[in-house]
Amino acid sequence: MSTELDSFQLEQQVVEMIRGSRSRIDKELSKVIVGQAEVVEQLLISLFAGGHCLITGAPGLAKTLLVRSIAQVFHLEFRRIQFTPDLMPADITGTEILEQASDGHRRMQFVKGPIFGNVILADEINRTPPKTQAALLEAMQEHQVTVAGQRYVLEEPFFVLATQNPIEMEGTYPLPEAQLDRFMFNVLIDYLPEDDEVSVVKQTTSRKPEPIAPLFTGEDVRRFHEVVKRVPIADEVVRYAVRLSAASRPGQDNSPPFIKDWVSWGAGTRAAQYMVLGAKARALLSGRSLATVEDIRAVVYPVLRHRVLVSYRAEAEGVTVDQVITRLLDHVPLPKPA
Repeated sequence: MSTELDSFQLEQQVVEMIRGSRSRIDKELSKVIVGQAEVVEQLLISLFAGGHCLITGAPGLAKTLLVRSIAQVFHLEFRRIQFTPDLMPADITGTEILEQASDGHRRMQFVKGPIFGNVILADEINRTPPKTQAALLEAMQEHQVTVAGQRYVLEEPFFVLATQNPIEMEGTYPLPEAQLDRFMFNVLIDYLPEDDEVSVVKQTTSRKPEPIAPLFTGEDVRRFHEVVKRVPIADEVVRYAVRLSAASRPGQDNSPPFIKDWVSWGAGTRAAQYMVLGAKARALLSGRSLATVEDIRAVVYPVLRHRVLVSYRAEAEGVTVDQVITRLLDHVPLPKPA
């Protein structure tokens, strides 16, 4: 009984910590980040839910600075991997080298690669060929790497925050669908409004930015993951997430006509799982203890954006994936109030 009470009290403490954290996080990030409130919120949701995140945007939009700053706020070890066309899988996971031991014998010694950290920034991930991109798959899914038949477990918490350039840019390779599906969110980062851009230019050319104070520890983040999973959500809200995901698949008999016309490939079950997890994390970050339909709808775009593949017809008609998602939200009925 005492153990259950202690566990309950600890969980309540973590919930209160999350509820009171948003304003403090925003205050620390504002020391170096101007604007991008929606982008920051989506990155925090994925972090609190324990999901990896893909960040899409043109070069020069402070994607690296944003990820590094979030790692500093949570006091997590930050590692940056610059993806290039000649990057090899061993450059990510690590490799075995032959070393001279103190007893005079030579032995193979594993040298860890940059994947061994807490927050991994895979910078410009789509500038490297698919073979090297795939080196991240095992790490992202299993939180481990295998080198020369030996399994090496990655330290928790472990996040991959990958940036990619728009696919139309020269020298980019599309990410394989299997790898895209491992990312919880695909967050779009765009140019700032003029006033915000003026603030960035003034701030970065006049003084050294204030250091970011760490607010949490890795242990706190692990507790956040467990508490987020326990956030209650109604069955009908879960069913709504499943229906949104299922409605995006053109092969279904009950798929809406615009999906059959505009979509080549729809979202799988993992999309609904991430919608629900994202909704739970968003609810806690907003100071609420119950995930709602509004939370589901708030995370639909970053969850589906990289899981719904538009057809050639949609491209010819100028239809974007976000426009398809908007039609989905209009098409799938909202759950009826209990």
